[in-house]
Amino acid sequence: MSTPTATDVLAQLQQRIAHTFRDARLLECALTHPSYLHDHADVAESNQRLEFLGDAVLQLALTEVLFDMFPGDREGSLSKYRSMLSKGKFLTDLAREIGLAGALRMSAAEEAAGGRNRDSALEDAFEALVGAIYIDSSLAVTRRVVIGLLGSLPERLASMKPAENPKGRLQEIVQSVHGNNAVHYVAAHASGGDHERRYEATVYINGAPLGSGRGTSKKAAEEAAALEALGALEAVGTLEAVGAVGAVGACEEVKALNLPPSTKRETLD
Repeated sequence: MSTPTATDVLAQLQQRIAHTFRDARLLECALTHPSYLHDHADVAESNQRLEFLGDAVLQLALTEVLFDMFPGDREGSLSKYRSMLSKGKFLTDLAREIGLAGALRMSAAEEAAGGRNRDSALEDAFEALVGAIYIDSSLAVTRRVVIGLLGSLPERLASMKPAENPKGRLQEIVQSVHGNNAVHYVAAHASGGDHERRYEATVYINGAPLGSGRGTSKKAAEEAAALEALGALEAVGTLEAVGAVGAVGACEEVKALNLPPSTKRETLD
């Protein structure tokens, strides 16, 4: 089986992203790692400037899409969604999904050191690709390409473990109905000596206990309590598929809070 030529690689990438460049030099530049210039004196520029531009274009494109897609969501929620969709790990995974690693141009030394699969190189190249598409076309076309690569935004967001910050997530859910002071934590030293301390925490909403948890620090115990509270909310239909897990023994207390049922959009707050 023959090895694909550089032209073949670029053509295949353009098929995967559903955009054919009018100026192929922009695509080549977007895929040019800074190390490539060390081996090729005739190449004047790497993808660093396009990366700078692409970062800003991506932020704007995501902002427009999220603003249109979630008309009822507040600024804080929209900012969180944008952050989730533009953070390094997500962009690196997206770069791998479209096969960007195989199209990168870099020095032999960098490739031998594993640079082709380095997260930072893939993230930079993805942002540079966005910048290149923008120069080659328009913001509207760039937005279309980005949305095509992302697929269903609600599904993407729901899959990104929103319960990684359970305290913040619980606060957002509750404060929209009951205000900023409705959530309250009580933590106590439960057991263990100086080097093996265990803490126990309970989270209350409007004075009603909603979840409890243990941890090696007060913060960890409070996060465990918040996670259990999210599980209780999910159990009675206040959350839908938020990815939260935990005990659901506080269902009666949740019902007494009269929190409204969620919609699919609200589960991503």
